[in-house]
Amino acid sequence: MSVLFWRRTDLHGLERMTLAVKPDCITAMSTVISVEGSGLRLDHRWVLTPDWRAQSVEIERWDAEGHEALRLARVGATAWEVNGVTRPDLDGAEEPDLSVTPFCNTFPIRRVPHAAGESLTLDTAFIDGETLTVTRSRQRYERQGPGRLRFIDLGLFSGFTADLTVDADGLVTAYEGLFERV
Repeated sequence: MSVLFWRRTDLHGLERMTLAVKPDCITAMSTVISVEGSGLRLDHRWVLTPDWRAQSVEIERWDAEGHEALRLARVGATAWEVNGVTRPDLDGAEEPDLSVTPFCNTFPIRRVPHAAGESLTLDTAFIDGETLTVTRSRQRYERQGPGRLRFIDLGLFSGFTADLTVDADGLVTAYEGLFERV
């Protein structure tokens, strides 16, 4: 089991994650704390296949307004359920992307070819950590060199780009303007 910490670089926040990589599955449990505004705590629990494909994520969020929960689960190879309800608008989305953590960038990063200039474009089930809404979005990861990629949003935040540095496992060590591992 590994323990990882990420610090937000754009606001005051910290994430602590425990990551367990086993032969039959990968699990991650994390808590994100932000002191911006009235404060926020967000817990997220992931179950992944051994090849780093998300099967489910459960999220609980607490703030001054109260408590909310969300569960996103893969159904078969290409469909998704949100809180037990099938969401046809998410059909074909390859992975979830939770806005408050760089962890889910690892899923597509591990599939980007290793040669500089190679890229991977995919649709995601984007989860807004502030509102716990789930929307389809499109992203591209471009390999810049060993351990370096560029993230390009082609969907909800079209035009947003960021350079990412990753370790040998594809876990983000620096996400330009948003996160850094500590």
